[in-house]
Amino acid sequence: MKKILILPGDGIGQEIVAEAVKVLDCLREDFGLDVEMEQALVGGSAYDEYGTPLPDETLRLAQEADAVLLGAVGGPKWESLDISVRPEKGLLGLRSGLGLFANLRPAILYPQLADASTLKPEVVSGLDIMIVRELTGGIYFGQPRGIRTLDDGMREGFNTLVYNEAEIERIGRVAFEIAKKRSGRLCSVDKANVLEVTELWREVMQRLSADYRKVELSHMYVDNAAMQLVRAPKQFDVMVTTNMFGDILSDCAAMLTGSIGMLPSASLDENGKGMYEPIHGSAPDIAGQDIANPIATILSVAMMLRYSLGHAKLAERVEAAVEQVLDDGLRTEDIWSEGTQKVGTAGMGNAIVAALRA
Repeated sequence: MKKILILPGDGIGQEIVAEAVKVLDCLREDFGLDVEMEQALVGGSAYDEYGTPLPDETLRLAQEADAVLLGAVGGPKWESLDISVRPEKGLLGLRSGLGLFANLRPAILYPQLADASTLKPEVVSGLDIMIVRELTGGIYFGQPRGIRTLDDGMREGFNTLVYNEAEIERIGRVAFEIAKKRSGRLCSVDKANVLEVTELWREVMQRLSADYRKVELSHMYVDNAAMQLVRAPKQFDVMVTTNMFGDILSDCAAMLTGSIGMLPSASLDENGKGMYEPIHGSAPDIAGQDIANPIATILSVAMMLRYSLGHAKLAERVEAAVEQVLDDGLRTEDIWSEGTQKVGTAGMGNAIVAALRA
C-alpha cells in the first residue's frame, strides 16, 4: 500500500485539495487504488498552530510518504512575519528536505478553452509545453543572503546565485529524458551573455547533448524566451531552466492556457518520489467562496498517479474525466464564458468524480 500525505495549506488550498481527495477516494473505491492518506499542516496554518510553517512532524510524514499532495501556502495574514517563518518557507523547506530538485510544469491548452486564452486561438491552439525547472538550487537557496547595513548607514539586500556542474547535469538529464519521450526538442533557457552561472549552465547542457543524439538542443536567453512564449509559444516542446527563470516562465506559460487554475505540477527527487501541487497560489481574496478552480489540483493527482504511484492508466482516466466535464460545458468562474454553465469548486469536483464513474 502506498502512502499519500495531504497538505491543504492556506487560502483556497483547503477547498481545492478537498476536491482532489474526492477523486482519490473514488479511485480507491471504484478502481482499486491501494493507497492510504494522512493530513498535516504546512504554511500559514502550521504557523498559527505551531509557530513554524514546517513542523518537524509534517516533514517526517512527508519523508515517510510515497507522494505528497499540496494545496497552496501564504496570504496577507502572514506577510508581516519575519521572512524566516513566513508560509513560503514551509514550501521551500519541503522541497529542500525531500530533495525535490526537478519541477515539471506542463502548459497544455485544452481545445475546449481556446477562447479563454488572451492570445489568438491560432497562436495557442494545440499548445503543449513541458517546462522543467531546477527546484532546489539557484538564487532561492544560495548563501550568503540577507539584508545588511553598510558603513554609511545604507541598508543593502543581497542574494547569491550559484549552481555547480552536478546540479546542472542532474536537471539536464531529466529534461533530456523527457524530451526523448516527446518530440525530441529541448530548449535550454539561460542568461549566459550576462551571468557566469548560466554560462556554465549552457556549457553543461551542451556537453550533455552528446549523450542524447536524438534530441535537438537549442539555447535561448530568458528575456527572449519570455517574448517568444507570447509571440509563438508552439515553437517550444520541452524547456529547461534555473529555479528563478523557471518560476517566472512557467507562470507566463500558464496564462497562455487561459487560466492558471488549469495547470498542475510535479516536483520529483532522484527516485521518482514527488510532491504534487497546482502552480497557482493561495488566492486568499476568493477563499471560502466556492469559486476556486480545482482542476489544476485534480490534474496534479493525475501526475502523481503517473510519476510516483505507477498507475498511468488511472492517470489517463482522471485526465479523460476532466476533458469530459469541459466537453459538457461546465466551467468555474475563471474559465467561464457565455454559453457555458458556471459551477463552483465543489460542483466541478463532483462532476469530475461523476465522469470518472460513468
